[in-house]
Amino acid sequence: MFGKRTGPPEAKPKTTPEIPDTDISADRQDPKKEAAAPTQVAAAKPVAAKPAAAPEQKLQPAADHSDLFGDERSKYNETKQSIFASLVDAVDLTELGKLNSAQVREEITDIVGEIIAMKAIVLSSSEQQTLITDICNDVLGLGPLEPLLARDDIADIMVNGPNRVYIEVDGRIELTGIRFRDNAQLMNICQRIVAAVGRRVDESSPICDARLLDGSRVNVIGPPLSIDGATLTIRKFKKDKLRIQNLVDFGSITPLGAKLLGVIGACRLNILVSGGTGSGKTTLLNALTAFIEEGERTITCEDTAELQLQQPHVVRLETRPPNLEGAGEVSMRDLVKNCLRMRPERIIVGEVRGPEAFDLLQAMNTGHDGSMGTIHANNPREAVSRVENMIAMGGFNLPAKTVREQISSAVHVIVQAARLRDGSRKITHITEVVGMEGDVVTLQDLYTYEIRGEDENGKLIGEHKPTGLRPTFWDRAKYFGREQDLVEALGM
Repeated sequence: MFGKRTGPPEAKPKTTPEIPDTDISADRQDPKKEAAAPTQVAAAKPVAAKPAAAPEQKLQPAADHSDLFGDERSKYNETKQSIFASLVDAVDLTELGKLNSAQVREEITDIVGEIIAMKAIVLSSSEQQTLITDICNDVLGLGPLEPLLARDDIADIMVNGPNRVYIEVDGRIELTGIRFRDNAQLMNICQRIVAAVGRRVDESSPICDARLLDGSRVNVIGPPLSIDGATLTIRKFKKDKLRIQNLVDFGSITPLGAKLLGVIGACRLNILVSGGTGSGKTTLLNALTAFIEEGERTITCEDTAELQLQQPHVVRLETRPPNLEGAGEVSMRDLVKNCLRMRPERIIVGEVRGPEAFDLLQAMNTGHDGSMGTIHANNPREAVSRVENMIAMGGFNLPAKTVREQISSAVHVIVQAARLRDGSRKITHITEVVGMEGDVVTLQDLYTYEIRGEDENGKLIGEHKPTGLRPTFWDRAKYFGREQDLVEALGM
């Protein structure tokens, strides 16, 4: 199929190199598996016999082998490595690259079956299928991580070297049974991920941010900075993008609170989403973009493209790190400044973390209403201070009062997200930026989340409550025809 197999296996027995026979059945504990007969070899098919347009298939999740320990795991890995080495010798990688994933999987299945038969390895049909799926994942996907990526209930995958893989499920971190063969396999997978977005990770450049095809955020830090082997962190996104109604169903916000967010989005108020690491800022920002009208031209700026807006008129921009010579870098500030020349109606910055904060405030103050961004902060007051500090770090020699006036006039609403100690994620504050009183930026809470206690299972009990204060954007809501919705949302 790949240039070295043009007929049935008996016509060209040299497709697989001669290797002494091995039998891994001696260490197996299940007598039924010991009695299983070797899988029959399927006849090879020439390239011409392949359908030209085979349907694409997703990688099948393999077993995580968490039930194998010690000698069994070692024997499985040795067998898999031996078969994989023989597979590499038997195929032509040039021809392999011309096929789609479904055709590659079919050919690998045929060849692995032949190799197993020629080596006289005793495997049951289920064991052989697991082995084939693992090898296909190594060739086409991300190897041992494929079963974790196939699960939609996982929020984070944390790989601490080749032997320890953790996941976050329902706000709790768990250790899995996933293992990599060695650090070389882990680094190979890391390089495969970052190469897909035109980046690299090696000893000269050991830190890299990237993304998967589904938009999941990836961070890699390798040796020599990561002492115990490469460290890979994947922030997974659900296949079905969360909307405001999903947040209501999860208890992150009440229906009335969601209605208030809808009014804020529809009235084109500038929003800053604040929260700590893992609090759900990006998910919340994605949900808030649902209130953008389809005819509006929206431009997103991100370090790693994660936002997935549903509107048709969206331009997605991404920063670029410097090359080997240290040249060619495109920073977030460069992107934000360039946005102003692209006739945007809304600018969305995935994460404000540096001097680009000043340019975003300038954009918000010059007619780009409804712009949004996220920032790392633990409460709304701290978010204002963080923006002020970022502007100062950018080298702008401006008086503190001038900077605060810029913030108070540019940012209308701060939405605070938090990950509570029971693992749940809540919108804890919807806070309006009122203006200035002297040298202080004045804030007023419109919605807050109050914790009442916890149940017998350790889950926190609380409620979202409107404060009853009248927002200063009342007239703006009336202008956009959303006054009645605002009244209902605030319970007035």
